[in-house]
Amino acid sequence: MSAKQKILLLPGDGIGPEIMEQAVRIIDWLKAKRGLEVELSEDVVGGASLAKYDVPIRDEVIAKAKAADAVLFGSVGDPAWKDVPFDRRPEVAILRLRKELNLYANLRPAKLFDPLLSASALKPDVVRGLDLMIVRETVGGVYFGEPRGIETLPDGTKRGVNTEVYTTAEIERVARVAFDLARLRSGRVCSVEKGNVMESGLLWREVVTDLHKREYSDVTLTHMLADNCAMQLVRDPRQFDVMVTGNLFGDLLSDLASMLTGSLGMLPSATLGTPEGTDKQAALYEPIHGSAPDIAGKGIANPLAQILSLAMMLRYSLDRGADSELIERAVSNVLASGLRTADIAAAGESRVSTAEMGEAVLKELQKLA
Repeated sequence: MSAKQKILLLPGDGIGPEIMEQAVRIIDWLKAKRGLEVELSEDVVGGASLAKYDVPIRDEVIAKAKAADAVLFGSVGDPAWKDVPFDRRPEVAILRLRKELNLYANLRPAKLFDPLLSASALKPDVVRGLDLMIVRETVGGVYFGEPRGIETLPDGTKRGVNTEVYTTAEIERVARVAFDLARLRSGRVCSVEKGNVMESGLLWREVVTDLHKREYSDVTLTHMLADNCAMQLVRDPRQFDVMVTGNLFGDLLSDLASMLTGSLGMLPSATLGTPEGTDKQAALYEPIHGSAPDIAGKGIANPLAQILSLAMMLRYSLDRGADSELIERAVSNVLASGLRTADIAAAGESRVSTAEMGEAVLKELQKLA
């Protein structure tokens, strides 16, 4: 591990630059006060890249990402590019990063901070103390399977095709991430698929079960169908510790879980992997909310998911768990003090700006340190 680790910042579109600015303020504080030694670089992706270079992401940015110790990502998506062909849409930037860096395991925590208990979509006695981790496979499944596309049929109508494909190796590697995480938590993994109607789901269950028997018998493994899992997340979300599932179901279930915590603006994520032909770990950290173009530039976006994504980066890529915990405590304390951005403010509560929330976290970090 080099003395000065390389971090690539990709703010992206919409509110991305605004929330990234607050995360960078905390990085600067960590460098000044906590001895963090990192080398920052920045580039454009998504709609910002299309506007400047006519592509959603350049090969040069992919190369920078591969050379970095971690990528801190904002968001992509810009309605100005909604009518371009699929391969030129802003969202291709994140899809290509996942593919090129082989970022196969997405970690999405759904943790409810006590001060936001009333903001959850569920009753307090159902959701209090929620702390689950969803591990989503991200470079396989229906989003990348072949054949895919839209074809014109002989009668002039069209047919859209996407293919759900998983191999033993793809399932094993993401399941290992889930089992390893469970060993650091409460020791429970729930594997989610649709093996009752999909052959890929049958294979998923078989491979996860076999891996568990061979290497992770100390971890409790259960299986659940994806539709039942969606119901259980609403009925009794605290029954879960670590959940592992494929690309499509992980996308849906993690967004569902996010609303149990009060706001998409509160949830970070990490996506881990190993680029093909190397043994170097690659990692990308991003908030799970979108680019929110309707509020971009207004200074009212919630920066906490971006800040908590930085905390995940410190823990998983920079081996600075103490700094990660410090940030999480600061965020919790700021929320407990009553500060709210618009997305998490209840009726009648005062609202602070993006910059004011970032400043409050910085001040709390100074107190805790």
